[in-house]
Amino acid sequence: MVSPNQTVVTEFVLQGFSEHPGLRLLLTGCFLSLYTMALMGNIVIIALVTSSTGLHSPMYFFLCNLATMDIICTSSVLPKALVGLLSEENTISFKGCMAQLFFLLWSGSSELLLLTVMAYDRYVAICFPLHYSSRMSRQLCGALAIGVWSICAVNASVHTGLMTQLSFCGPKVITHFFCEIPPLLLLSCSSTYVNSIMTLVADAFYGGINFVLTLLSYGCIIASILCMHSAEGKKKAFSTCSSHLIVVAMYYSSVFFTYISPASSYSPERSKFTSVLYSVLSPTLNPLIYTLRNKDVKLALSRILGSFSH
Repeated sequence: MVSPNQTVVTEFVLQGFSEHPGLRLLLTGCFLSLYTMALMGNIVIIALVTSSTGLHSPMYFFLCNLATMDIICTSSVLPKALVGLLSEENTISFKGCMAQLFFLLWSGSSELLLLTVMAYDRYVAICFPLHYSSRMSRQLCGALAIGVWSICAVNASVHTGLMTQLSFCGPKVITHFFCEIPPLLLLSCSSTYVNSIMTLVADAFYGGINFVLTLLSYGCIIASILCMHSAEGKKKAFSTCSSHLIVVAMYYSSVFFTYISPASSYSPERSKFTSVLYSVLSPTLNPLIYTLRNKDVKLALSRILGSFSH
């Protein structure tokens, strides 16, 4: 409870990327470029998958969902961060902070869950190629996608709802460039016990169980590839999952560094760095990784570019 002589916080101040004014222009240019690349790259992926009949398969359907999540993730963070770099004081209202937290949690947890689904898709494609079309039917893919979005929307709603129940009576400076659970919990002047427990539960599910399931899928994939007699077959099988494996490694490493640690050991500078990896770099690099390492996507892109040139 907030005592009568305490002031309830109605807005927060985001510390931003750096407190050094001389770095603002450089950081603005860097992050504006990355945001533009992330938007354009993911929009191109969505356009290619929806318009090219050759990409109407489960793998590219899930890739389209991943691109949508990346757009939501980076758009929930970077526009406000860029405004903060260009303004003297980077403030955000309490409601705005909660909205940012919701969309970040929704897209971030959805990406972790979807990466597990994509790992299962690659497992079926490589280990059971003859049964792939029957196992990964349109109905199942649609149900998996709806399930991912719905489960993670509930997860984001629970955490955001619990955050709104806390009392914030000062200080109001968030040691980050966006609203995130660990720095917000440190600012609360009421008990954060329930929030911490629910965060641990979410960490165990999204960071633990999903990670183990992804590893199991790739363990089976690697075992299946090693059993292949043809070198060409091994190369082709590995190329179909190498892009996804790179994205998984990059995303999980940044999320683990950010969330899998107690609030008492929270480090603002470390959190900022790892948050840039999953909220900025990952959405920017994902389209490049999947495009540059995928013949089908490159072929679809060349066809579309060729149609514009004629």
